[in-house]
Amino acid sequence: MKMTKYIMTSLFTVALGTCSIAAMADIDAEDFVDEAAAKNIAEIEAAKLALDKSTYPAVRTFAQKMINEHSANNTEIRSLATRKKVDVTDEAELTSKAKAAILKQRDGESFDVAYANNQVSAHKDALEFYKDAAKSKDADVRTFAVATVPKIQHHLKEAEALVSELAKNSPNVSTKAETE
Repeated sequence: MKMTKYIMTSLFTVALGTCSIAAMADIDAEDFVDEAAAKNIAEIEAAKLALDKSTYPAVRTFAQKMINEHSANNTEIRSLATRKKVDVTDEAELTSKAKAAILKQRDGESFDVAYANNQVSAHKDALEFYKDAAKSKDADVRTFAVATVPKIQHHLKEAEALVSELAKNSPNVSTKAETE
């Protein structure tokens, strides 16, 4: 009897835990569209700022790529939103706005390093979000997220390489993630 009670309790605990994990990972279309669009807008705005402030060619090239690719991703998100009949936000997340404000206060090498570190942090955050969305019960959200994860992983690697390049070429500037 004790063994049966133990087994039933264990099974119930595992089942409850599995349901909780599944519920936490489920992102509906409206939440996905809101957060994904806001992340893209924040990326685009930070990249525009980098184009205005940076004179370092690698930073400018990376920033232009972020504008192009995140604009394209937002176009796809708008298409998903239309299919799902949900609205798309035009505002970046508050934390991203705060990071952009920090970047506005920096110039020269200090700006470049802050931007690169911000990009590493932003893409790590986006990767976690998209991996969670890839587990969504909504097939359209899941498909979109799964297709986007490799792009974000690539952006993250490029941002990390940019931080390394800046560290080699700007030894007097700390490459510690100051914007996190």
